[in-house]
Amino acid sequence: MAGAPVSSAPALEVGFEDRIGFAPTLFFAAQHLLALTGVWVFPSIIGTILGLSLIQTSHIVQACLFTTGVVTLLQSGRMLRLPVVQGPTGVFLMTTIAVAQAYGLDAVYGSMLAAACLFALLALPIPGLDLIGRLTRSAANPIVYAMLLVIVGVQLSSVGLANWFGPDPAAPQLVSFLLASFSALTVIACLVFGGQGLVKKGGLVIGVAAGSAAAALMGQWQLPALGEVTPLGLPALAPFGLKVVPAAVFVMVFAFLHASIETVGMYSVLCSWAGRPLTRAVANQGLFVEYLGCAAGALFGGLGTTSYPENIAIIRVSRVGSRFVTMTAGALAIALSMLPQLALLIASIPAPVIGAVSTILFGIIAVNGIQMAREIEWDDLNIAVAAPAFILASGALFLPDPVKARLPAYLLPLLSQPMVIGSMLLIVLNLLVNDIVRPLIEREAQGAA
Repeated sequence: MAGAPVSSAPALEVGFEDRIGFAPTLFFAAQHLLALTGVWVFPSIIGTILGLSLIQTSHIVQACLFTTGVVTLLQSGRMLRLPVVQGPTGVFLMTTIAVAQAYGLDAVYGSMLAAACLFALLALPIPGLDLIGRLTRSAANPIVYAMLLVIVGVQLSSVGLANWFGPDPAAPQLVSFLLASFSALTVIACLVFGGQGLVKKGGLVIGVAAGSAAAALMGQWQLPALGEVTPLGLPALAPFGLKVVPAAVFVMVFAFLHASIETVGMYSVLCSWAGRPLTRAVANQGLFVEYLGCAAGALFGGLGTTSYPENIAIIRVSRVGSRFVTMTAGALAIALSMLPQLALLIASIPAPVIGAVSTILFGIIAVNGIQMAREIEWDDLNIAVAAPAFILASGALFLPDPVKARLPAYLLPLLSQPMVIGSMLLIVLNLLVNDIVRPLIEREAQGAA
């Protein structure tokens, strides 16, 4: 995902409270919706990596569209009254894959629901307490989040490349590899030559579209039997079941912390453009709606959301900041979520195309962590936090089978997942070393001076 845009106010031709005609409103709303990479790409990545059926993947597509629409409509309309567009975020994609591989999809959605309800309670206005602020400040420490991104990139590197050779690992196909290579090169070309416009920001979607078109021309895309699903229908309730797993809830909490940090950053940018401060009450109000939307996403089998920097970039480029445009985008997303045949079509995108695009995405995630690590002062104490967490978490991928066989059943998923080990070690070690030991050493040094 692109980084947050700069917060200097653009010269908007259409203000936040202005209305424009129906046709331009629909056009700009569709543009916002197409920029939501997570809606169009993430469900297929999950389905491909976890080996889901097309129908199961289509449930995730519908749920993501529905959650995106509801939260966007509420934020732009009654709640924040800002041109906010919210959609699935990469941190929930990573978390969903990691938790599903360890505990199953029912644990993903049960634990996401539990974490969403917890955060919704924390976002309630409690005089004298800033629980969300305290939590986000802790998770925002670069050494925690930067290193976790690198660890997650290492973990996901083992799942992206396999799909380059076709859906059946036992029968690799050259044509699948060529198709994946074309899709990956298309994404890279968009990133390199796309400038700062929509081509660069929509590189993943363009890569999927180009790869799918090439697959169709090569006879490698078998369109699904659309008659298997109804033309109209609501997203299914709990299509994968719900199961709460404490270790999975812990990982989800970290995902919510990161999504909250992203969201508050985008709220701050929009408020600065509107010439009004982002108060704690306003931020908590927006986050409360976001968490309720994430709870709805869990109930329907979708992903948690965050405010997209790509959409704020669209406002800057187009100079159309009307919140009625983003409200229309939300309404469009809800309408599309009720088209099961469209969801099934998106779910049927060929595995080599999704494998190639996801490989690029996972690499970007890891490199973002490396970039963030530049902000860290690499003294002995920070090395003591990062080094054990990184090497132990990465080593979990190579845990010998005899060791796994002797581990208790309740410990095996915990100790074999780098993201789980990494997040726990980073938070605990950072708390011990930087919040407890470092102040003691600094006070001792000051006393000696």
